[in-house]
Amino acid sequence: MTQTDNSERRRGNAGTGLWARLSKGAATRPGEIYGVPGEGDTRLLSVLTIALLVLAWWFVTWMGWVQPLFVPSPGAIVEKFLSLAQGGFTGAPLWEHMLISMQRVFGAFILACVIGIPLGLGMGMSPTIRGIFDPPIEFYRPIPPLAYLPLMIIWFGIGETSKVLLIFLSVFAPVALGARSGVRSAGIEQIHAAYSFGASRWKVIRHVILPSAMPEILTAMRIGIGFGWTTLVAAEMVAATKGIGYMVLSASQFLQTATVIVGIIMIAAIAYAFDMLMRFIERKVVPWKGKM
Repeated sequence: MTQTDNSERRRGNAGTGLWARLSKGAATRPGEIYGVPGEGDTRLLSVLTIALLVLAWWFVTWMGWVQPLFVPSPGAIVEKFLSLAQGGFTGAPLWEHMLISMQRVFGAFILACVIGIPLGLGMGMSPTIRGIFDPPIEFYRPIPPLAYLPLMIIWFGIGETSKVLLIFLSVFAPVALGARSGVRSAGIEQIHAAYSFGASRWKVIRHVILPSAMPEILTAMRIGIGFGWTTLVAAEMVAATKGIGYMVLSASQFLQTATVIVGIIMIAAIAYAFDMLMRFIERKVVPWKGKM
């Protein structure tokens, strides 16, 4: 073996050793054998990712690669937000647009949870209820809200009822189906053990089935509220004079791109804040999730 071959071999071993050190996972904590999959703090990485995206956005606009009409700079977005916060939009303050949209989305969300969670639990426990309600829910679930928006207008007019009902339908299906799926999380051994100790059917539902279903119910609620916010713009397309979705649509008609982006960021910020709240509630209500 020549000296050149030995040098190349040493460089290969060094490269392999460096890759092994970089790819080596963190040591597991006491009581863990292999560690929980996906566990770890990602906040720093998330902040760095957002910072890099904003920096790339600023750089592209600063270089003039895209016209401001299509992609305004981050500074222009901040200026537009301050302008809207001070002067409002179409005669209404910015906070009023935000409040009205939140009332529509969260009103529909609460209604969907009040009806969808008990119905989903009933569908999971009763084949009769599942046979009655599962076909219509599965039938309309994949239909985009814009497809049945005309029906909402024909049946309920152009007032608040059609807007809230459209959002309600987009939230209801994932919440009900999530609750139905959560019922199957309860172990049959737990149910038999509860009955063997003399528990009634209601106590089994209250103390065994419902706690087992809660992780999937909370996940379905998070997914449902996301569908609600995506449906908001469609709901505010018809005869709306206030709301974030109305603001985005109106601004797009006059090529006010900065206002459109401000509205999109506001919707994303509210939805993200609620998602963080739901994650906090999930940690408090079902602390055992992912640990069993």
